[in-house]
Amino acid sequence: MDGDATMAPVVLFDFDGVLIHGDAFYLFIRERYVRSLWRPLLALLCTPLLLLQLPFSRRLPVRMLVRIALLGLGEKRYQAIACGFAATLARRPRQFYRDGLHALRRHQAAGDRVIVVTGCEQVLVNGILQQLGLTNLEVFASQLRPGWLGMRPLRHNVGRRKVKQLAQHGLTAWQVAYSDSLLDVPMLKPAREVVLVNGTPKLCKKVEKALGRTITRVEWF
Repeated sequence: MDGDATMAPVVLFDFDGVLIHGDAFYLFIRERYVRSLWRPLLALLCTPLLLLQLPFSRRLPVRMLVRIALLGLGEKRYQAIACGFAATLARRPRQFYRDGLHALRRHQAAGDRVIVVTGCEQVLVNGILQQLGLTNLEVFASQLRPGWLGMRPLRHNVGRRKVKQLAQHGLTAWQVAYSDSLLDVPMLKPAREVVLVNGTPKLCKKVEKALGRTITRVEWF
């Protein structure tokens, strides 16, 4: 990043629900189960444990299902499969918000410093953005790490963790932040302008109440 870019207005984009319909990593994990005979069976065998965990935390069952989906995948193999899925996803019709992609490109054309800040996994979201021809982007995302039995979650970049990751790169305030989720309130607070994408009136009121100010609401297709 050159000196001019570091002085440019900073614009943040969430990814899931802002640039893409749905949750990209969920789509990837679902594909892993669809293409496997033994993974769904193993998940079924783990159902009693998943049900025991559910009353205490929704994250624990989800992490276990992700671990099952990634069993047997080393780092290089995971990267190859994730990039292959990214290429497939990028070719799906109506999978992405055209208006969102146009907005991101407009900010780039204006010379803004555009950063995608997402809970999606780093390799997967990078692969998707590259397939869409979106270059010269910074991406702060969730990360996996190699384990004995395959890749496993290392850091889930959601909520306050987005703000912490931005702060680690010297960023504490930004001009615009695009999101579709109440979970992003910590990231939205420092923004001069907040844009809520395809939010219901109820969600919009909740976000405005949490922020203590009005926001911009857009409908993207």
